[in-house]
Amino acid sequence: MRKTLYIVVAVIALVGMAVLSFGGGFVAGRYSTTLGGHSTPTETPAETPSGETGGEEATTPTREPGAPPRLDTALVNEVLDILADEYYGDIPDDKTLTYGAINGMLATLGDPYTAFVEPNIARILNEDTSGQFEGIGATVRMREDGYLEIVRPLPGQPAEAAGLKSGDLVISVDGESIVGKSLFEAISLIRGPAGTDVTLEIARPGERDTFEVTITRARIEIPVVEYQMLDGDIAYIHLTEFDANAADRVRDALKELLAQHPKGLIFDLRDDPGGLLSQAIEVADIFLDKGVVAIERDSAGHEQVFYSYDGDIGEEIPMVVLVNGGSASASEIVSGALKDRGRAVLIGTRTLGKGSVQLPHQLSDGSQFRVTIARWFTPNDETIHETGIEPDIEVPDPEEPPATPMDDPQVQRAIQYLREGK
Repeated sequence: MRKTLYIVVAVIALVGMAVLSFGGGFVAGRYSTTLGGHSTPTETPAETPSGETGGEEATTPTREPGAPPRLDTALVNEVLDILADEYYGDIPDDKTLTYGAINGMLATLGDPYTAFVEPNIARILNEDTSGQFEGIGATVRMREDGYLEIVRPLPGQPAEAAGLKSGDLVISVDGESIVGKSLFEAISLIRGPAGTDVTLEIARPGERDTFEVTITRARIEIPVVEYQMLDGDIAYIHLTEFDANAADRVRDALKELLAQHPKGLIFDLRDDPGGLLSQAIEVADIFLDKGVVAIERDSAGHEQVFYSYDGDIGEEIPMVVLVNGGSASASEIVSGALKDRGRAVLIGTRTLGKGSVQLPHQLSDGSQFRVTIARWFTPNDETIHETGIEPDIEVPDPEEPPATPMDDPQVQRAIQYLREGK
């Protein structure tokens, strides 16, 4: 298996799942080593019959073909000078203004994946790619009402030991309210060096008053792979993220399950936001013989083809892949390859459709800039971006999180297919 220097990212939604502190997936790409205005009070000119305002004719700045884009810094500084002289209120510091200007500039592209990532968030993303972090050990999501919810304390980790439960809401961290903060802002407050304490104010459904819990942070290894044998001699592997160790963990889990002679395999990629491209190709290779896994194509038509090779342990077992709207990026590369190559049947709902490639650049202040450079296509040259991967058999997502895989209707349908072949 050839290694690559790419990473693949999934979009982080408002209700995106994260492991404390883990905020979603990562953008795809090759690692590089490396404002509103103000005017003085005046009479508004009357609209002319042509729809233009009176006065000097407006001109549209032009750029020579091939020339790099450049800001009109004189105009930007003109606005800043007026702001400094006349604004009624507190003006943010220069770094905040700079970040705001960058984000505003990138917003004009209409591409949510070409993004500027501030240093504190970049640090979290970089740590999560390694599959380890220092924190309390819980899966969380940011609710639409601005509350951070504990989705699941990780087994054997400090959050579970401290008594946190699924559904608990985190109101404040060390006395600072996190209600209304972004997912990453909340995560950055909860995460910290192993051995240090963090105090969370918790609101628990069904209890009138909030209460505080002090938790000692620890080094947490994200449980990227969960696996077990299900009823009917069906093996089950759930991959939660394509981190740096994903392929090795999937291979180890599969080896242990194959020793129990399963009749089929359910490979669960639901709500898997993506991760490293190298791991996506290697995970696909576990189950595929020699052939195409994915195609990368840029705007100029240049393409790179990624392949799988013969000889891995998962090439023969009958399998079903579970997908849903949270399956993104690397998950879509793998599920698309397995579907196009006729290796697996996909069950669930259509995937997210994040099929663009981003090149991350580490900037001088610790921030990152991730720029879209290409798009992914399946082995049959089907686009992934904004289309997603359609399952072979559609089964709606469960309305409530199942207590166990056997309580999950999509898992049940997968078992039925593996038993009956339809």
